[in-house]
Amino acid sequence: MKKGQTLWTRDELILAVNLYCKLPFGKLHRLNPDVINLANLLGRTSGAVAYKLVNFASLDPSLKARGIKGATNASNLDKEIWKEFIENWDDLPFESERLLAKTENTTIEKLNNISEGDLLKEGKSREQLVKVRVNQNFFRSTILASYNNTCCITGLQQPELLIAGHIKPWSIDEKNRLNPQNGIAINALHDRAFESGLITITTDFKVRVSPLLFKKKESNSIM
Repeated sequence: MKKGQTLWTRDELILAVNLYCKLPFGKLHRLNPDVINLANLLGRTSGAVAYKLVNFASLDPSLKARGIKGATNASNLDKEIWKEFIENWDDLPFESERLLAKTENTTIEKLNNISEGDLLKEGKSREQLVKVRVNQNFFRSTILASYNNTCCITGLQQPELLIAGHIKPWSIDEKNRLNPQNGIAINALHDRAFESGLITITTDFKVRVSPLLFKKKESNSIM
């Protein structure tokens, strides 16, 4: 560590991972307004925050699979926090959002645009509902960042029309409900077709169309 530098704390690293998950790889730089904002909150330079984000990139298996390397100076604590995060997608994203809200001197509900009307549902406590909504928002942000706000099938780049879909359905794979490795950015129409089994995406990223669609097309042409 250079003279004058201060060690990163666990809370600071959790906030850094939080931001890393929300940014495409190409935006992990010191001039990014989101990087500058976190730097101001932490009392650090934007360059220091950007470098920490690139350290986390070196630990990201999804980038390694694409042949992308980050910095090579990740500390033991960096690795520890990263491991803690990726092994607990149900709790750490929520903890990081709660910590971010506290750091920004706001509430987690305001930070995630959760209205009181959204919380007036039966069967769950307020805390449970807030956690579900926060985790869903975090999952969506992470997936859209991973796909650079681009539909994996059509190339559509309009975030308002994109859905963070699950490769393995939410209902049958509870452990990976919030794991970004189980998510795809997809437009609403193709997401509906995917959920209905009318299309599938293979492990080599090819789209296969169900024979049912061809049968329906043939049936309509006969009529």
